[in-house]
Amino acid sequence: MKKVLIATVKPFAPAAISQMKELLTQAGYDMQLLEKYPDTETLKKAVQDADALIVRSDKVTPEILNAAKNLKIVVRAGAGYDNIDLPAATEKNIVVMNTPGQNANAVAELVLGMMVYMARNRFNGQPGIELKDKTIGIHAYGNVGKNVARIAKGFDMQVVAHDPYVSSEIVERDGIKDYEEVEDMYRNSQYVSLHIPATPQTIKSINYDLLKLMPENAVLINTARKEIIDEDGLIKLMEERPDFKYISDIAPDKKDEFEERFGERVFFTPKKMGAQTAEANINAGVAAVKQIIDYFKNGNTTYKLN
Repeated sequence: MKKVLIATVKPFAPAAISQMKELLTQAGYDMQLLEKYPDTETLKKAVQDADALIVRSDKVTPEILNAAKNLKIVVRAGAGYDNIDLPAATEKNIVVMNTPGQNANAVAELVLGMMVYMARNRFNGQPGIELKDKTIGIHAYGNVGKNVARIAKGFDMQVVAHDPYVSSEIVERDGIKDYEEVEDMYRNSQYVSLHIPATPQTIKSINYDLLKLMPENAVLINTARKEIIDEDGLIKLMEERPDFKYISDIAPDKKDEFEERFGERVFFTPKKMGAQTAEANINAGVAAVKQIIDYFKNGNTTYKLN
């Protein structure tokens, strides 16, 4: 009997666990659950005899992989996968997958929710502004970006995008203006929503020179990764431009400095909230289980990352 370990410091919702267990039981697999574990040693011990591992934002390091003697597959229940050491997994012939799109609507709704919150001055009783007719630039037109565009259109916003990996034909087919040059998108967007991954090419790529191009009363929204922001450059810009605001689902390394210097011009969620809905929780967890079963039974590697 194959053993599937679900190891999550931030647990899945009970409804998600129930559905995941039902699917694994039907497939004849043994499900082991490790939630809110205190340290790496606990995870190392639990993963020793696991054939498959499901995680959320949990770190899957070479140390963890070396302890997992039977491990064949790791699935990240979510889109981002920089918490998993892909080269180390490849070296041990362990397949790594993610579950793209399962959290996309939840993250997109958070983007617009934070935008409304800031546009209405945190609901403090003072007059704010409307999102209608404002332009939002979507930096990376993937699953989340597409959902942000859909919802923003419902607010009657003007939607533009930049993604060098998605053809203009696809973007424009959705009724969105595609900017080939990223600078042009920033120059023409009062709001920019970030959905790029953290890679060697993108780390600190959202910098002073790019952000200074944004028009008056600009707002930057980050539900991607904190590493893509050049924090020193953003601080410099916000010092120079009292009209600029920054809202993020990932608290920056210099969170205290941002809040001390810029007060209500910044907002950071207390913890990463993008995928924290009942629906996204279930969708990602169930998708992870289905991918593991399909991999073992049929060899399906559709969402393989390494």
